[in-house]
Amino acid sequence: MMDAASPVSASEHALAEVVELARLMEAKRVQRPKLIGPGGETLELPEPVFHLLHQVVTVLARGDAVTVVPVHKELTSQQAADLLNVSRQYLVRLLDQGVIPYSKTGKHRRIRINDLLTYKRKRDAQRQADLDELSQMSQDFGGYSQCS
Repeated sequence: MMDAASPVSASEHALAEVVELARLMEAKRVQRPKLIGPGGETLELPEPVFHLLHQVVTVLARGDAVTVVPVHKELTSQQAADLLNVSRQYLVRLLDQGVIPYSKTGKHRRIRINDLLTYKRKRDAQRQADLDELSQMSQDFGGYSQCS
């Protein structure tokens, strides 16, 4: 059995099946989704579980890996830095500036994944807005030539 926090991805062999499953989940609006076990037993899935599975299948179909982590899980500063793809020193600076909430266990900082993902969404949205503005400014000032 895999560690709950280990990333899971679809093998090359299974990718086509995952892509087809994603297409079917998107196309069919099932009233009461069900899970059928290896012995034929049927379990009705609560709607939130179905939506989570749909999200997982969609990500796997893109060829990405998925990790399911409880939102209250706490990360070390190195784990948080890795998730944001920044240095640990930069992350610690953000923590010390109060940009991302954290707690301390002894001398060690712990960051709730939910707080980290909230920061990441805001950061990514701001980056996209800045990029859009820069693109627009470049167009406005004739930075892109029209190709014929």
